[in-house]
Amino acid sequence: MRANRRSFIKYASLAAAGNATGLRPFGMLNALAQGATDYKALVCVFLYGGNDANNTLIPFDTAGYNNYASIRGPLALAQNTLLQLAPSPNFALNPNLPDIQTLFNNKNAALITNVGTLVQPLTRAQYLAGQACPTNLFSHPDQQLEWQNAAQSGATPTGWAGRIADTLAVNYNQSASIPMITSVAGDTLFCNGTATTPVSVSPGNLSGATCSEGSSECTARMQAAQALLTFNSGLSLVQADDTITTNAYAYAKTLSDAVQSVTPLKTVFPTANTLAAQLQQIAQIIQVRSALGVQRQIFFAGIGNFDTHAGQLAGQGALLAEISPALAAFYAATQELGVASNVTTFTMSDFSRTFQPNSNSGSDHAWGSHHIVIGGAVKGGQLYGTFPTLALGGPDDSGSNGRWLPSTASVQYAATLAQWFGVSPSQLATIFPNIASFPSSNLGFV
Repeated sequence: MRANRRSFIKYASLAAAGNATGLRPFGMLNALAQGATDYKALVCVFLYGGNDANNTLIPFDTAGYNNYASIRGPLALAQNTLLQLAPSPNFALNPNLPDIQTLFNNKNAALITNVGTLVQPLTRAQYLAGQACPTNLFSHPDQQLEWQNAAQSGATPTGWAGRIADTLAVNYNQSASIPMITSVAGDTLFCNGTATTPVSVSPGNLSGATCSEGSSECTARMQAAQALLTFNSGLSLVQADDTITTNAYAYAKTLSDAVQSVTPLKTVFPTANTLAAQLQQIAQIIQVRSALGVQRQIFFAGIGNFDTHAGQLAGQGALLAEISPALAAFYAATQELGVASNVTTFTMSDFSRTFQPNSNSGSDHAWGSHHIVIGGAVKGGQLYGTFPTLALGGPDDSGSNGRWLPSTASVQYAATLAQWFGVSPSQLATIFPNIASFPSSNLGFV
């Protein structure tokens, strides 16, 4: 099945970029693409490389900031540059997150503190004694997979979004013309279920634009791809790819026709901003939700590289400066569409980074991190979870350089979002097999 999904992604991207002929108006879509009954969408924004949460959310009270500054050394942000959170005045945001500050102060965003992959609740003493931990902590590929599958082992072959789609397929999107899950950031484990395959879209390629290689190259590529649809060697893998390719072209054309049929959004998204382009594409797909026959949608977007082993202040700052206006524009687009309370956007990342800086003006791989949740349904203006004690070798340090032991499990974070989306408490164990290991399956932030 994994090979089939990869082929699907390949051909979906090809179709989205190259299906330039035969695009016709989508009939009455302008009339249909208004509200959708009982519509909800989850939008995941993955911060690849491990965003440094210690310089995302910072203590702002005098004692807290002084402790932060003394340990962070060259990575400490000047207190007079920080963006204080009005509802939580003892904390402030990185100066490159002004839009997130506004959303938080207006109670449209919340911050979930010290979240990370866990098998079970874990204290420092238990960790040092060798009690059960997620596999391959501090490894980029493993922790990316474990955040995406919420199973605490990178070997689990499905993602939690894919398992949600598997579970809710009988309840929602019965007449949908596209899958429940769309990725605008390539093939990811997060999107894959047992019976679920996502559609992949390259941002900007649902406007009927031709592929970029030139007319002869595009024609040849299209002919080769179409030839696969009539090729039959009797091999099951080839036959499966025929079906996947056919579906990919159908999905791409459906989306292209739908997006082209409606009046463009008025919301202005930042230009030259990778994440903004992805979120703009998602907003365009949400705009035509009724015509697509969807009641539930899950989207995946991503941005990197947050692996700031050197030059962290400039590197992370530039990335956060892209994220802040992109997320704000997307929230504004959901307001324009009248679905701000129906769409919840949230961040995930490999892990945070060590509180103690390294010798290259950077920081190294760590564990518990802080995450942003945005939407009209979010109980915003609050910090959820337990902020770690910022002490090297302290009660929340897994070692001696500030790798915070998570006080909240990523599976609890995911389960909270899933329940808002429509997963019942009785279905949680199917999607999140180890959720019973934790005292709560709902953190209450949405």
